[in-house]
Amino acid sequence: MAALDDWRVTREPYYAPQGDEVALFEAAYAARLPVMVKGPTGCGKSRFVEHMAWRLGRPLVTVACNEDMTAADLVGRFLLEPGGTRWQDGPLTLAARHGAICYLDEVVEARQDTTVVIHPLTDHRRTLPLDKKGELVRAHADFQLVISYNPGYQSLMKDLKTSTRQRFAALDFDYPAAALEAQIVATETGLPVEQTAALVQVAAAARRLKGHGLDEGISTRLLVYAATLIRGGIAPREACRMAMVRPITDDADIRETLDHAIDAILA
Repeated sequence: MAALDDWRVTREPYYAPQGDEVALFEAAYAARLPVMVKGPTGCGKSRFVEHMAWRLGRPLVTVACNEDMTAADLVGRFLLEPGGTRWQDGPLTLAARHGAICYLDEVVEARQDTTVVIHPLTDHRRTLPLDKKGELVRAHADFQLVISYNPGYQSLMKDLKTSTRQRFAALDFDYPAAALEAQIVATETGLPVEQTAALVQVAAAARRLKGHGLDEGISTRLLVYAATLIRGGIAPREACRMAMVRPITDDADIRETLDHAIDAILA
């Protein structure tokens, strides 16, 4: 469909499977089950969804959720024009109407009164009521809804309602095993795997501090940033401090601990 041309994934996104998540997602898509992807920041959730959209040959409509997002931002609204008003579909409606995968990234950041609009699309009805327009959109046969969030940031004020959770099949993600993570970073950046393996060791030291002064460990994404800087000519220790330590904490003691780890590992 021309309406989805801008949302097509035209080149294969690199993704290295950690387990059987590809087969499980394909089975969920075959049954058109909505899928929840859970895992820490920067562990590859969005890349996985992008890879699966490419693999399945479906357009991918991505929404970065935030606390200011309204239901109208998802489903659509009337726009004022010189000749009157015109309805414009929101990303969720666009995907449902034309048969894309709709990916709500970090859905827990959105208000619960906003995310409730997805409920009719996640059960046997597969419909989306457009109350302001007086229309009931019946989801295209190829439509699938995918959401992601980071369980590490759950709180009483920012979590998915049980009534929302139980509408999804779920896949748990984590940072890859050390050897695989080193290979991923090497493939992404062109840095030799011997060097990326050292970066993974630094990340492992930081991840052991999660819950002991750090809310979140060093992500695979930050490893890619550090390797990119090194490939660009920055000294490895400085690249690690800039890309892997400074972004995750302002605590002087933790920074010092991680700086010492960098010096020891990259000696």
